[in-house]
Amino acid sequence: MLQLFNTLSREKEIFKPQRKDWVGLYTCGLTVYNYAHIGNLRTYLFEDILKRVLLLNGYQVKHVMNITDVGHLTSDADEGEDKMELGAEREHKTAAEIAKYYTKAFQQDLKDLNILKPSIWAKATAHIAEQIALIKKLEQKGFIYKTSDGVYFDTSKYPDYGKMARLDLKGLKEGARVAKNSEKRNPTDFALWKFSPKDKKRQMEWPSPWGKGFPGWHIECSAMSMKYLGDTLDLHAGGIDHIPVHHTNEIAQSEAATGKQFVRYWLHGDFLVLNEERMGKSKGNFITLKTLKEKGLNPLAYRYFTLQAHYRAKLNFSWDALSGAQAALEKLSERVRELPAPKGKCEKYETKFLEAINDDLNTPQALAVVWDLLKSDCPDSAKRAALNRFDKVLGLGLGGLKKKRAASVPSDIQKLIDRREKARKKNDWAGADALRQEIEKAGFAVEDTSKGPKLKKK
Repeated sequence: MLQLFNTLSREKEIFKPQRKDWVGLYTCGLTVYNYAHIGNLRTYLFEDILKRVLLLNGYQVKHVMNITDVGHLTSDADEGEDKMELGAEREHKTAAEIAKYYTKAFQQDLKDLNILKPSIWAKATAHIAEQIALIKKLEQKGFIYKTSDGVYFDTSKYPDYGKMARLDLKGLKEGARVAKNSEKRNPTDFALWKFSPKDKKRQMEWPSPWGKGFPGWHIECSAMSMKYLGDTLDLHAGGIDHIPVHHTNEIAQSEAATGKQFVRYWLHGDFLVLNEERMGKSKGNFITLKTLKEKGLNPLAYRYFTLQAHYRAKLNFSWDALSGAQAALEKLSERVRELPAPKGKCEKYETKFLEAINDDLNTPQALAVVWDLLKSDCPDSAKRAALNRFDKVLGLGLGGLKKKRAASVPSDIQKLIDRREKARKKNDWAGADALRQEIEKAGFAVEDTSKGPKLKKK
């Protein structure tokens, strides 16, 4: 049975979907004002494993991922500038151009990491009507109030506010006098709709019953997820940084509007840390997937790297650790390619793999099963068949990952290798040795194998 750690209960629970025909999964996507960093991408990788495990267990998955292209301010306290407008100002482009460019870059990152596409991409700017309709519903039920800068959700009218994050509301209220917005009734109140500034025109603004402006960050996820997945979602996943504010606010506004439980299973991934500090764009210490590729690292090596730690544990990033992951992945893929055509089963190891991955997505244990299988006395064809099935969950492209000679070997070195092979075929050993020395002086080592020469950078 599939067991998942539910953030709401702080316990592992047996997963039981609401329907027989499909499972609803909502995952928070990117605010597309800049590139995703590899810390962001770790979250999307864990969510991809979740989706693949659901598929492995025979569920049809309806997966919605949002694209935040308006409304995410520089402070979770609904203060500061819209990140999209800031990005436009930074790059001297329109907000729409910024959104289009970074959405495309994000989708390419997901493709490079072999992350399955969502069933539905939901853009915040394409669902303004749904967000306004949800705010109207909250207004009819008496949950909102208006200030000079926007429309706010009154958290004091929702008794269970902060239940998932287990917030100390009394402690927060004692600090209300230092809240930035003196018009907020409670420090935890949050914006549903922000008014456009009177002294300048925003690039993205819409008319509403309360005034011209734009939606707050939190309302988009409730409006879009419930539109496509119903009032109660099976699963909602994201990073742990979303627990105390974003996901807490999603729960409050959704359940206040519908009177129903918003999400049955909440899953959250922990941080990728660099020098013991969380990676983030606001901190200026972020690394992109593009940087990894420029350093000659395969994006799937980063995928392998993340699978070595449980999604609920912090993961320390280092270049040495990532290089080690790439070496391990190349070795694994080479071993798989050497196996014959897939046929049969290795039931003992397939059972162990299923038990590991169904135990709250235990990818480190699942990888251990992969290596144990390769060392086992199972028939080679059955090993290949089992590994193919494992890779439907791991998503590592096992057996298809090859070093691209043209991409990693300079053309002048390749000419030397070709000349050396011709010399060896003519039994010109002195000439072959001289060419080997030239290759080694250039920083490469040649290993002669039954399948031809293998080149490694020293």
